Amino acid sequence: MTSTEPPIITFLTDFGLNGATAACRGVMLSICRNAQIIDVGHDIRKYAIRDGAFLLRFTLPYAPVGVHVGVVDPGVGTTRRPIAIRSARGDVLIGPDNGLLPPAADALGGLVEARELANRALWLPVTTSTFHGRDIFAPVAAHLAAGDAEFDDVGPEIALESLVRLPEPAAVVAEGGIETVVTYVDSFGNIRLAGGRDDLEAAFGRLEDGVPLVAEFDGGPRDETRYGATFGTVPVGASIVYVDSLGNLAMADNQGSLATRLGIGPDRPVRILRA
Repeated sequence: MTSTEPPIITFLTDFGLNGATAACRGVMLSICRNAQIIDVGHDIRKYAIRDGAFLLRFTLPYAPVGVHVGVVDPGVGTTRRPIAIRSARGDVLIGPDNGLLPPAADALGGLVEARELANRALWLPVTTSTFHGRDIFAPVAAHLAAGDAEFDDVGPEIALESLVRLPEPAAVVAEGGIETVVTYVDSFGNIRLAGGRDDLEAAFGRLEDGVPLVAEFDGGPRDETRYGATFGTVPVGASIVYVDSLGNLAMADNQGSLATRLGIGPDRPVRILRA
């Protein structure tokens, strides 16, 4: 990647803001001193690959073309492959082959090529089996950002269809409602659900603000809610079903944490019905 602008490296992990994150940033800046590192987030739920994939897909289309490092890697040191994916937009995504990267590459125009990170000349001289973020992903990303390595240099090409992809939860419209599942809980306690506006309208028709709905979560609880286009269409503390900025179905408490109030986490099935 050659440019007159400082190279961009985005960085997402489940490490937290501690020494591990700083070590990876230090490696990147030691190799590519003028890199602009954008921290996508480091407070991902530990080992939650799907959460990391969601945030990368949400964020990267709004970042400049660059090198994107994602490390949510419970399989570090096992037979899972360290990989690089080149997107149609021109980005390179670096991380483990565990389903973390493909959704973001899809959002960047699609996957064009993938390679296994096998060129040890681009790794740190001493590597470990438990910290590939520092030892492999960070240095490879920095070499690519610095322009002293090309995508073809990182290792052998691998078939795109061989990449691990996480199952995509789907919404089902049936019996006058939507059968869906919680896919992500954000820092406000808002919950993202499988499905989108089309599913909402297929189940209920075109909804106006304030239409009463009921959300029945598997194993309880049952939440009386209503549809709204914005949080402010319901009183403070009240529940709302809405379509988020990515087009996903979502639920929230206006200025509150719905996930905390109801004790709801990812993968919880939910049925939304007209009240």
